[in-house]
Amino acid sequence: MHQWPSDIDDISLETAHGPPRKPLGEGSQSPRVAEISSIKTTAKILKFDHGLYALSIEQNGGPSSEHSGIVLPAIHIANPPSDCLGTAEIVAASGDPTFWLGPEGGTVVVKAPLGGGHVLITTYEADDQAGTPLEIEVRRLDLPSRELVRTGADEPKSEPITRDIKAEILLHIERAGDRRVVAQGWVGNRGKKLRIEAFSIRPLETLAAGDIEYKAFGPNMRETPWVSGAQLCGTRGRGLPLTGFAIRLAAPLRDRFDIEYQGAFFESGVSDPSRNGEPCMPHIADDPLEALNLRLTERVP
Repeated sequence: MHQWPSDIDDISLETAHGPPRKPLGEGSQSPRVAEISSIKTTAKILKFDHGLYALSIEQNGGPSSEHSGIVLPAIHIANPPSDCLGTAEIVAASGDPTFWLGPEGGTVVVKAPLGGGHVLITTYEADDQAGTPLEIEVRRLDLPSRELVRTGADEPKSEPITRDIKAEILLHIERAGDRRVVAQGWVGNRGKKLRIEAFSIRPLETLAAGDIEYKAFGPNMRETPWVSGAQLCGTRGRGLPLTGFAIRLAAPLRDRFDIEYQGAFFESGVSDPSRNGEPCMPHIADDPLEALNLRLTERVP
């Protein structure tokens, strides 16, 4: 059983029984309420490191019951409603495209992007039912095999050791202007369809500003030259979106450092990871960029 990759927060939520009644005006009729079912909820926020995971949610040990046509307990898996938390992609949930599980539990597959991601799991139970702790087993699906690799000798190959290098990103976003943020997870406005029109990158440690080179792509495959030194790449005030980008290290440093990055686009969604100067482009041509995510690492000898 794989241990939790990060923190889990329990959140107690009070069930709302509908909006308060408004005074009835003269001649109005009181609405008929056929039935009010009291349901309590408990939520967990799960944080994952970058990777692909399977969550096995165990069958609830308590009795099930039906309230207003809903079989309880019921479990819902979703992204947290927050612009501050990185979100993980929910790939599947036991064949249910809406990501609901019943008292029998089931399996959920999630994919966390660079910088990690969060998932919100909410349990709905009858108010008069004793709460049963939710048992979740997490397995990582994309770890390489840990069996020994023989190459004529009996020594196994060791995995390279890396450390993250902090960097700062400046984004010029339509209607929002310049935004300067530390590159930790997604930067920009995923899902809000606000175009990124320019960006720059500045390392905050180890590397100098001139050690990072980057370029941008625009509509009709227009392309900027490679720039460095934390210069702004793109345009301000011309309404021209970026439709792709690429980032690399200066030539003398490419054997020692790596950079991996993704883009989030209006209609294409999140791109596949790109590395070390590869173009990061949407699946749909000229699809505007709305957020980006990068990770800069140093190989430790």
